[in-house]
Amino acid sequence: MTRASRLRVGIDVGGTFTDLAAVDADTGERTRLKVATTPHAPQEAVMTALRQLSERYDAPPAIEFLAHSTTIATNALLGQTGLELPRVALVTTHGFRDVIEIGRQNRSEVYDLFVERPRPLVARQDRFTVRERIDHRGDVLQPLDEASLEQTCRALRDGGFASVAVCLLNAYANGAHERRAAAAVRRALPAATVTLSSEIDPEYREYERFSTAVVNAALAPIVARYLERLPRGVFVMRSDGGLSAAEQIAARPAALIESGPAAGAIAAAALGSRIGAPHLLSFDMGGTTAKAAAIVGGVVQVAAEFEAAGRTHSGRAIKGSGYPVRFPFVDLAEISAGGGTMAWIDDAGTLRVGPLSAGADPGPACYGRSDRATVTDANVVLGRLDRSHLLGGTFPIDGARSRDAVGVLARRLGCGVEEAADGIVTLVDAAMSKVLQIVTVERGLDPRDFTLVAFGGGGPLHACALAAELDVERILVPAHPGIFSAHGLLVADLQTHVVRPVLQETGALDAGALARAFELDEAGAKEQLLAQGADPASVRFRREYDARYRGQSFELSVEHAESAGEIAQRFHEAHRRRYGYAVAEEVVEIVNARLSASATLPLRNGAAARSTRPRAADAPAIRARARDVWIGGAYREISIFPRDGLEAGARIDGPAVVEQYDATTYVAPGWTAVADGELLVLQRSGA
Repeated sequence: MTRASRLRVGIDVGGTFTDLAAVDADTGERTRLKVATTPHAPQEAVMTALRQLSERYDAPPAIEFLAHSTTIATNALLGQTGLELPRVALVTTHGFRDVIEIGRQNRSEVYDLFVERPRPLVARQDRFTVRERIDHRGDVLQPLDEASLEQTCRALRDGGFASVAVCLLNAYANGAHERRAAAAVRRALPAATVTLSSEIDPEYREYERFSTAVVNAALAPIVARYLERLPRGVFVMRSDGGLSAAEQIAARPAALIESGPAAGAIAAAALGSRIGAPHLLSFDMGGTTAKAAAIVGGVVQVAAEFEAAGRTHSGRAIKGSGYPVRFPFVDLAEISAGGGTMAWIDDAGTLRVGPLSAGADPGPACYGRSDRATVTDANVVLGRLDRSHLLGGTFPIDGARSRDAVGVLARRLGCGVEEAADGIVTLVDAAMSKVLQIVTVERGLDPRDFTLVAFGGGGPLHACALAAELDVERILVPAHPGIFSAHGLLVADLQTHVVRPVLQETGALDAGALARAFELDEAGAKEQLLAQGADPASVRFRREYDARYRGQSFELSVEHAESAGEIAQRFHEAHRRRYGYAVAEEVVEIVNARLSASATLPLRNGAAARSTRPRAADAPAIRARARDVWIGGAYREISIFPRDGLEAGARIDGPAVVEQYDATTYVAPGWTAVADGELLVLQRSGA
């Protein structure tokens, strides 16, 4: 009897394709798949990928570990059809029902007289109040009024809400009233999900805490339904780059908002650890967006707050255009620049690229369902992409249709088709270089100290231009760049985070009491990780503080220290690194104490993955050949190399193209590519 293969599987849902990476736990053999994403029902593409994976084996394989990253939370907040948000209610302190609508008085676009704030996720008539008051120290000023609570519960029953957010004033300091109110709400609406702000985000600043709780409440029913349609036992990538069991994440769906982009940064960090490259720039260009993150000293940079579903300009989030969410997330810069990003002519007759994308449906013009030119179509016209097929021959495309679509723009611009296509690529390269500058130069980092890791379906195609713009000397293209994020799911750890409000000056800090609080938090975090199947010996903790000068509005994170004086000193140093100066005589305040806990999963262990050639059904043999590629204003015949056919140490001088199943690498003039194990290393000639 044939023994069933034991597989570890990662599935990453992108805007155009859903990627699957699988590793045989016994042999290390890797399998990779790309299927078209189904935007209105993303679980369908996930199940299709799993079905196609199973069909490759004589006996149905046993999937022992399944990890998944998803964009469902972001898409729901953006109003994607088929993912409509449920009707949400807010229960808050009397007099504060409009906090989530008033927000902060910052304008997302200062000079726009008609700028609109994001639509509140809870309609005003669905915000209910109770009489109570707790002060910022956690002392009860006015007990919770049971009569007003009962009146609110009756209104909730009559409204038939699917989800409720309970957000009472100063609940971060004392959540007793929230817990009592939530218990009453659950009795009144037993089928509804209930989110408590004191549990989901126990930090001061009422607007941000209320917003985080409301976003969580709005996403909870959608994410719960989605997870129910996936196989049991799935682990899900969080925004911070860690994994959580599905049943754990169901209560905190707001932690999924940046799930998809995080996986690629984790994969890049794991690659750097494996090859001894601690300083990396992770660059992921997919079908709809391009994303960049910095890995410093082997550590993916993480931020504590972001705006969900906000607008961006040149890779920067426009402050005030989204919903504040306080969850740790991989510090990414993202821009609407992917293979499916559409090119167009504005009213001034200028060529523009993005932000709209053709996505998976209808996709680029060459897919045969659209006449709108995209970045992919421009690369097809220029010859950088094969003009007849993608995915190693399994995905036919129509090169003539790409030329027709770009030709429409060329006629309006009064130039040739190739010039228009070259303009599209130049514009998208310029836009994407800005996201790399945001995570380096604007964070006080010198991009010349980093190596660029290019992945995603389009990353290796544009990497040389971006590296040249930032004076980066070396580029790494992973073995399977098009499904690199899915591989990141196979190396990610379980993670959990605990935040505890402090709000004390360092001079008044009781370091002993804080140490005991950390020990309690560590015990609870370890218990949570073990409940998800973590290896007890692998559990590790990281203690940090959010600190600021007295009177400042924003904090910096500093590493744990045993004494209050050392904490203050570390903050001075962090402030100098970030802002160029420090004020040693100024009072330092500790705002929050943060604990991060992580651990590995025994289920993830097994034979080391080894590179294998795809089966014939995946990628027919690609013979070394040549084709005309538009370079520097003229066509040049250049060599086209099959990635799978490159032997170790093989050297390719640009210009050249390296093709494989899941991506195409363009080796620009002045660059040299060398096959180094599973990596393709691009280096500036003479560097």
